This record gives sequence, C-alpha cells and structure tokens, in this order.
Amino acid sequence: MEMFRGIHQVSVDVKGRMSLPARLRDDLAQYDDDGVVVTIDPVSRCLLLYPLSEWELIQQKLDKLPTFQPQARRLQRLLVGHATDLEVDKAGRILLPAPLREFARLDKKITILGQGKKLEIWSQEEWEAQREDYLSQDALEDLQTETMMDISL
Repeated sequence: MEMFRGIHQVSVDVKGRMSLPARLRDDLAQYDDDGVVVTIDPVSRCLLLYPLSEWELIQQKLDKLPTFQPQARRLQRLLVGHATDLEVDKAGRILLPAPLREFARLDKKITILGQGKKLEIWSQEEWEAQREDYLSQDALEDLQTETMMDISL
C-alpha cells in the first residue's frame, strides 16, 4: 500500500466539507475500502484520518486493552468514542462532523499531513504554531539527542 506523505493546504467549505487533494485520493483508492474513519488525536488538537482497514487494526488493539486500567480506558474513550465513519464523495470531499471540527479548531484553512498509514488534519494556524514549537532550539536539541541518533538523513 501507498504511504501518506507530504503537507497539503486545503479549505473547508461552509458545510464543513474538506476536499482531498488528488494525490491523497489516489493513495486512498489503493485501499479498496468503502470509507475512512476520522477521530481525535489524544495528544494534539488535530484529527486523525485512517483508511477503514487501517482503523480496524487500531481498534482491534484498543479493544484488547484492559478496560479496568484508567489510562487504557481513557485512550479507548478518546479514540473509539470519537471515531466516525465517513465517506469520500465523488468530488473527493469528506464532510467533517461539527464536534470533530470544533475539537481541532478547524476553520476555513486546514493543513493535512501525511503520516504513513494515516493523515493528520490540523487547522492551518494550529499546525503553524505546532511546527514552530517543534523547530524551537530546545525541541531540536531534544530531537538530536534522542530520536535522530538512529536515523541518517
């Protein structure tokens, strides 16, 4: 399967529909799924979009977590509780439900980030602030000492 990559800037119309760029529509078409699942990110103010088959793998893992552990229950409530099955229409648009748009503070301009097997959907303003935070000197020093040691760029 194709991996989702890159950054895409798109608009949300007055009805809450987001148009997927042609490249992302092509990548999604390879999954042979009937739709997608969108849920909230439990760490950041963005949405996560999965092809249905990829989401089902995630949900199977979530279903196996012990529900008597508060952290596991919290994760299940946030991810599964907000998971919404959506269709991509013939024009390549997805109608994002109001509660999900409100959570991610999505307005007219949004940023879609490819993240391998999923897409992240950010308000453009939120993403730009988050990116600046990631690029701050302290964050770069942390990244260089912890994660980047195993990756050759």
